[in-house]
Amino acid sequence: MDFTTQLTVLAATASGSDEGVFAALGIDWKMLIGQALAFLVLVWILGKFVYPKFVNIIDERQEKIDASVKAAENAEQNAEIAQAEVAELLKEARKEAKDIVATAKNEAIALIDSSDEKAKVRADKIVADAQEKLDKDVIAARKALHNDTIDLVAMATEKIIGNVSDAKLDKKIVETAIKEAR
Repeated sequence: MDFTTQLTVLAATASGSDEGVFAALGIDWKMLIGQALAFLVLVWILGKFVYPKFVNIIDERQEKIDASVKAAENAEQNAEIAQAEVAELLKEARKEAKDIVATAKNEAIALIDSSDEKAKVRADKIVADAQEKLDKDVIAARKALHNDTIDLVAMATEKIIGNVSDAKLDKKIVETAIKEAR
């Protein structure tokens, strides 16, 4: 039988009574009520014993997820705080480094100035010592020149006069001649 013939047979049987429709469909009322009661007992047993355990497991998982989310948020906040602290420490370290460099420059300048001053004092001392030695050498050279001049004048006088006088007298004569020449 094809589908249309089955449909006409079902319609013909259904028009007779209500039991005929259920009988035509192959439904037994007693069995339907028994299955409905069994289904309700099954739902009650599942609701009483099985579903609460599933709900507890789901609640525990949700609590773990919530705790994990909260821990992640706390970790993120701690990371932000730590990052801000690191930035502040870096800022302070840069400032301290800048201060150290400035102090080192100032110390270097002071050391250079001190070295320059010491070198200047030493150079002045060397120049003063050289000037003093030069003055002494000039005095010694004048004295030697003076003595040599006296000796030359004495020799010249001897040659002119022709006789040798004593050295003391010669010296006295030369000294008076030099004083008069000045």
